[in-house]
Amino acid sequence: MQKIENLRWSVLLLLLTLNFGCDQISKRIVRNEISDYEHISIIKDRFTLTKVENSGAFLSLGDNMPYIFRLLILTGLPLLFLVYGLYFLFAKRNLTMTMQIALCFLIGGGIGNLYDRIIHGSVTDFMHMDFYLFQTGVFNFADISIMIGVGTLLFQSIRSNQVKLQAD
Repeated sequence: MQKIENLRWSVLLLLLTLNFGCDQISKRIVRNEISDYEHISIIKDRFTLTKVENSGAFLSLGDNMPYIFRLLILTGLPLLFLVYGLYFLFAKRNLTMTMQIALCFLIGGGIGNLYDRIIHGSVTDFMHMDFYLFQTGVFNFADISIMIGVGTLLFQSIRSNQVKLQAD
């Protein structure tokens, strides 16, 4: 039983590290190779790289808040949620594999953005997509990880509720 628990911890740590590592490697490359607001077309202006330093939250929300509020809301709260998320991930042994993987994506991405905010004072965003009818904001791999984690949790929740409804 201990071997299984050790394997579980190892896999979870690997997933967390891969999410954080891919994010940080991509941001390091962008910081070193792309100038601020430089526009690099990857797929006919539908997918572009544009380096932006975001001192706010999602889509620069809170960017103009006083420093102390930004520190509390954009650093303190995420830190508390991430610490609790790590505790929940490793302490709860009865989580489904899907839930564990989703939490690894969510927490790994959150740690990547929080690390940037603490170490660099802002989060490096660099990807932008234009789908003709709508566009994304500028985002990074941590944001993708977070969205995959949230999407997976949402999908699992919907699926779980459908199974409960069918059983009733």
